[in-house]
Amino acid sequence: YAFLLDTYETEILKIVGIWSAFPDTAMDFRPSPKSRTVLEQFEHQVQSEGRWMTAMLGIDTGDSNPGQKTKPAYIEKYRSDAVRRLDIMRAKPESWWKEEAAFFDVPRSHAWILTRRITHSAHHRGQLIVYLRLLGIAVPSVYGPTADTGGKVIYQL
Repeated sequence: YAFLLDTYETEILKIVGIWSAFPDTAMDFRPSPKSRTVLEQFEHQVQSEGRWMTAMLGIDTGDSNPGQKTKPAYIEKYRSDAVRRLDIMRAKPESWWKEEAAFFDVPRSHAWILTRRITHSAHHRGQLIVYLRLLGIAVPSVYGPTADTGGKVIYQL
């Protein structure tokens, strides 16, 4: 299951790279009335991942909210909690990944739950990439070069 941990580790870098691309002046940007603002997207990510990890995987890193509701505080809180979760999961025995836990009301393996968390996070990262495009801000690499990275993989512009 090391491949899942390697994937989660790279997803941390990608999330932080996309979040870092937003200028502080864009935190209140909302592309439509039904959409979250950039800052609300950050908040949702840290809270959602914190809840999933605690409730479904038994990995509790404490309060998922940063001390301040600012871009740097959300980035640092997300990064530090995610790295702690990664370290905890790296210490789990292989048998732990096959154990089942409640995914809402359905039993799923820990490996399945982490896979679903990774895809859920990718969904929200994709929403924020659209926000960057709408704001005319360069998009850093995610799974490879973007139209803004000159054919290179650059996670932070």
